[in-house]
Amino acid sequence: MMNLYGDRGNVISIQKRCEWRGVSVEVTDVRLGESIRPTECDIFLFGGGQDREQALLADDLSGSKGADLRSISSEGGVVLGVCGGYQLMGSHYETADGEKLPGVGVFDLHTEPRKPEEARLIGNVLVRVPLEDGSHREILGFENHGGRTRLGEGAEPLGRIVSGFGNNGEDGTEGARKMNTYGTYLHGSLLPKNPWFTDRLIETAIRRADDTFTLEPLDDETENTAFESVAGRVRRG
Repeated sequence: MMNLYGDRGNVISIQKRCEWRGVSVEVTDVRLGESIRPTECDIFLFGGGQDREQALLADDLSGSKGADLRSISSEGGVVLGVCGGYQLMGSHYETADGEKLPGVGVFDLHTEPRKPEEARLIGNVLVRVPLEDGSHREILGFENHGGRTRLGEGAEPLGRIVSGFGNNGEDGTEGARKMNTYGTYLHGSLLPKNPWFTDRLIETAIRRADDTFTLEPLDDETENTAFESVAGRVRRG
């Protein structure tokens, strides 16, 4: 359901970058009405969707599935929500028709519909992401959303906008992060475009079972060249 703008590519990217290192992967689709706890998965992914899909998913997440996701996040589980999935990880998402869809409440944020005079926020995005050691790295993606996401006082953004609109086109923030749970508006798909971030999710997930684990490096010359080419164009507008 939530597979707008090729977000399924995020699943494929994780799968291939594991398999290239000899790490076996099993992909499980969790459908409406199905529980997420018994899957015992290491990484949980939400893609993007439109209001219809979000309304169906919001209802599905209102019970034990949403409670399990909050628990997984609070325990340090690896979760990534993109666009519509990201919006539903907040307290609520208000549709263009004024309907307030309840969110999971993983993040302290909410999403408002755009006003009639406001344009959709569309285009390539470059985001500066802070790391634990005080350094920064960049991620690239494509955004297309009308909703304006407002972070609460208890929310930490995933990063700061270098180019693009981000959460609301006003405060310079993009996405949200809480422990190992991430939310972002970046489609594109996000993970194939940003192999370092893909590896971060993989390594974090495996280290929860084996804290000595280190990913073997891959030859990412092609990916890095593509990233720098697009990032340069985005910086120049």
